[in-house]
Amino acid sequence: MEAIIQVMEAVMGARDPYTVGHQQRVTRLACAMAEKMDLPWERLCMLHTAAALHDLGKIAIPSGILAKPGKLSAIEFAMIKSHPQAGYDILKPWNFPAEIGLIILQHHERLNGSGYPQGLKGKKILLEAQILSVADVVEAMCSHRPYRPARGLARALEEISQSKGILYDAAVVDSCVKLC
Repeated sequence: MEAIIQVMEAVMGARDPYTVGHQQRVTRLACAMAEKMDLPWERLCMLHTAAALHDLGKIAIPSGILAKPGKLSAIEFAMIKSHPQAGYDILKPWNFPAEIGLIILQHHERLNGSGYPQGLKGKKILLEAQILSVADVVEAMCSHRPYRPARGLARALEEISQSKGILYDAAVVDSCVKLC
């Protein structure tokens, strides 16, 4: 399994080096948060794999959109929002545990139903996906993007804390804040 993940990372890295580094940093943070929350070993392993591949679906997005400086059009943003479903669809035919695909599919869902692609609410979102979601937001805000400079850790922690219990699970946010 680890070799397959490394091959997928190499393919993605050849196309978009930023995404691979982002996935690696998100994986480290998400797993540290899960350990702090005493997630059982089996679930931690599934989270690790899902986090390492969470942006796999971006392979289906034109690189010009992924690296576009400036604001995305509505159509371009809709394409970006398709990446969780694309990642899920890529993994579905293979022999990955179903939960890994679901974690990837749900990593942009939000507690209040404002996320995507399914608009899930509350407990319908897997805990692992909620952990991945917070780690993804924090890492993305701490990193430079083509369309904006890095915002920094303090701003990222402020963002998730302000949205605690609204967009993000309170226990997940607390674990992230304690780690950082």
